[in-house]
Amino acid sequence: MAHFIVADRKTDYLLPPSLDDWLNQDHLARFIVDVIDQLDLSKLIQQYAGRGSKAYHPATLLGILVYGYATGVFSSRRLEQATYDSVAFRFIAANLHPDHDSLAAFRRRFLDELSDLFLQILEMAKEMKVLKVGNICLDGTKMEANASRHSALSHGYIEKLEVQLKAEVQELLALAEKADQADLPTGVDLPEELKRREDRLAAMAAAKATIAARAKERYQREKAEYDEKVARRAAKEEATGKKLGGKPPKPPEPGARASDQVNLTDEESRIMPVAGGGFKQAYNAQAAADAATMLVVATGVSQAPNDKEQVEPMLATLKAQVDVLGTVECLIADSGYCSEKNIKACEAAGIDPLIAVARDEHHPGWRERHSEPALLPDNATPTQAMSHRLKTKAGRAHYALRKQTIEPVFGIIKSVMGFRRFSLRGLKKVTGEWTLVCMAWNLKRLAVLRPQ
Repeated sequence: MAHFIVADRKTDYLLPPSLDDWLNQDHLARFIVDVIDQLDLSKLIQQYAGRGSKAYHPATLLGILVYGYATGVFSSRRLEQATYDSVAFRFIAANLHPDHDSLAAFRRRFLDELSDLFLQILEMAKEMKVLKVGNICLDGTKMEANASRHSALSHGYIEKLEVQLKAEVQELLALAEKADQADLPTGVDLPEELKRREDRLAAMAAAKATIAARAKERYQREKAEYDEKVARRAAKEEATGKKLGGKPPKPPEPGARASDQVNLTDEESRIMPVAGGGFKQAYNAQAAADAATMLVVATGVSQAPNDKEQVEPMLATLKAQVDVLGTVECLIADSGYCSEKNIKACEAAGIDPLIAVARDEHHPGWRERHSEPALLPDNATPTQAMSHRLKTKAGRAHYALRKQTIEPVFGIIKSVMGFRRFSLRGLKKVTGEWTLVCMAWNLKRLAVLRPQ
């Protein structure tokens, strides 16, 4: 007869059980608790007034949130349940069970303070001699907004629907004035039907106002770009004494376009194209990662679907962190970031830009991979000089760091940590949540890189 180890669930423990005995010493939950205990949380603590019932300590709530984001638990209700079901969450919460309202309110309340905590963790990584900022790889990824793209209204559709709803309102008002309402279908409540249409008309009027404001900002931006192109073209014609060929720049058109959209759930999100085709309601989440450690050193969120305008904000963030992290030597990015303005901005910041000018061929010839480009002319522009460097063996090897650094970071955040959609709404809030996501990634990564 087989011998089995009997599972006895009824015998009580002789001594009270200890949560400390139920987790491995190298468990991620232990590491997160140890790191958070070393952070300066004074900016969070001083915001508690001390009145009313006792609140959960910020270190406890922060630990639950960070471990949740690191392991794919983002909902405040699921986090509350995890403090009962998961040994790791019980350990972090010290056998307490903060309710979902407390967790959700803490996450919303302290989004602004997360950037300081994010930097403190990076400073700790540097003190551990894990992080040494040198080569930084920058990229962006489309992250779904907490809103469906089917909740979006275009300017053209709003104008079409307004005509229909106004006609229906007039018809309902005419029916309401009739003494005999025999033609009215059974179960129709005229005041309720009128209110529903008036509410929709008011919402659409607000949406049109938002679209008009965006169109005005776009026109001012495009007008400035147009004026710059015209001035540059005129300067070239004056310098050469010849009229330039090709079509002159086309001036932008003011006003809203029929395709301009606004989302009624999260109006600050945007419809964005995604890889592989299609569109989704999203934000453009940016991250700059250290090539040696894959730690994210700077974050940002944009409403623009392309990355052209994201270099200067990232340079400003890196400059603000110089005293803590040190000087960045090289910024590596794909062709989505390439522009003469961005190259000059990197050089002005004392950072060597290595930004792809165009997409590389997937299968270049073997001679091309083992040869050096022709010598660079003396009068080469900054863009030409950078393009020449990218064609050298050293430049190609240096640029290859991008693919093995930032792309795995996004892949792990989306596929392993499971973060593909923001829980909060509005640009400011999703920016804070993205910082929280990258903080969780950094702690997850530091737990692997820490000296044993």
